[in-house]
Amino acid sequence: MDAFKGKFERIAAENYEEFLKELDVSFLVRKAATISTPVMEVSEAGGTWSLKTSTTLKNMELKFKLGEEFDETTPDGRETKAVVTFDDGKIVTVQKAKKAGQKSTSSVREMTGPNQMQMLYMIEGSPVVCKQTFKRV
Repeated sequence: MDAFKGKFERIAAENYEEFLKELDVSFLVRKAATISTPVMEVSEAGGTWSLKTSTTLKNMELKFKLGEEFDETTPDGRETKAVVTFDDGKIVTVQKAKKAGQKSTSSVREMTGPNQMQMLYMIEGSPVVCKQTFKRV
């Protein structure tokens, strides 16, 4: 997982607005999210990993240990039980919604070059897949 350590800036996003719409994110928040240029920083200390995402509107930090379930409030406000694993060179996150009627999601982060990361976001039961590309800064 060491290849993922560092700072990355989003350079492309496909189906992002459709993905947010599928999660019932409001119009204004969708517009703000799609025009932002997030910077993601990946680090690790003592077996605890950190994914910090910063935009002009919001800063978020996700801390976890691989394979251990934890409670997470997603950026769109869903309360989930999440687990992060490292499978076949990819960081895989599964977020199971705690409340009935809310959607469960997953994401896969993969290094597609020494300085480029690709993220795929999926919604359980939906054909919508969001692809985001980040470059190391």
